[in-house]
Amino acid sequence: MTHRSGFACFVGRPNAGKSTLTNALVGTKIAITSSKPQTTRHAIRGIVHRPDAQLVIVDTPGLHRPRTVLGERLNDVVYSTWSEVDVVGFCVPANEKVGPGDRFIAGELRKIAKRTPVVGVVTKTDLADRKQIADQLLALQEVMEFAELIPVSAVDGFQVKQLEDLLVARLPEGPQLYPDGDLTDEPEQTLVAELIREAALEGVRDELPHSIAVTVEEMLPREGRDDLLDVHAFLYVERPSQKGIILGHKGERLRTVGSEARRHIEALLGTKVYLDLHVKVAKDWQRDPKQLRRLGF
Repeated sequence: MTHRSGFACFVGRPNAGKSTLTNALVGTKIAITSSKPQTTRHAIRGIVHRPDAQLVIVDTPGLHRPRTVLGERLNDVVYSTWSEVDVVGFCVPANEKVGPGDRFIAGELRKIAKRTPVVGVVTKTDLADRKQIADQLLALQEVMEFAELIPVSAVDGFQVKQLEDLLVARLPEGPQLYPDGDLTDEPEQTLVAELIREAALEGVRDELPHSIAVTVEEMLPREGRDDLLDVHAFLYVERPSQKGIILGHKGERLRTVGSEARRHIEALLGTKVYLDLHVKVAKDWQRDPKQLRRLGF
């Protein structure tokens, strides 16, 4: 039996369902999903293990026209990722018209399509009826020439397995790249920071998504206990007014963020967690290369 292994990535405008699809394929929560667009900042890799293949999924930030230094760095991450993978999945939601953002991405993808197969993925079919889905597939064919086109729903599992097969078929033959049991090669601290950021984003008004960064200062087992991990983390915002939004009335909102994040971190790491969370103001960090470096971008 031949074994295939290689890399795939999903691209699409922000909120096209890329992270949810990654989670559905890998079968566990590794890429953060939030109803706020533009939440993924790191190329988080999810790994699908099969007897005949190993599919490594790289999750890139949504490509967009940059307005800040951070935006430019995010786009650089996208381009460097595209040039290194074996197959690209271009995600477009079934329930939204193909727009200028999608055409912009398709234009960029055409540049690599000669050497890297691009699979068109119509996502979120659970939110559309059959006619909408059929129309979307036709609309996508106009946008560019795809190696394959497939409608899927990560939410109800529709054709997720078929998509996996399509991607695997385009990987080169080769041995496993990662040991069995690995779900991601991101350091745990990065994942923990992402989970805290996701919890902080939920329910926050629209002015905040890009203004939150999280650093995990330390993660250590509690002295004398092997069943408890102490996690100390900082949430950075750009302005004092935003700090107020995150803290909430008498610190209530931050407590909710903490307990929500803790639940996900415990599930990820399989251990009890004590989460110590503080909010700091880092003025205009998105426009300051020095601060961007310090915050891990």
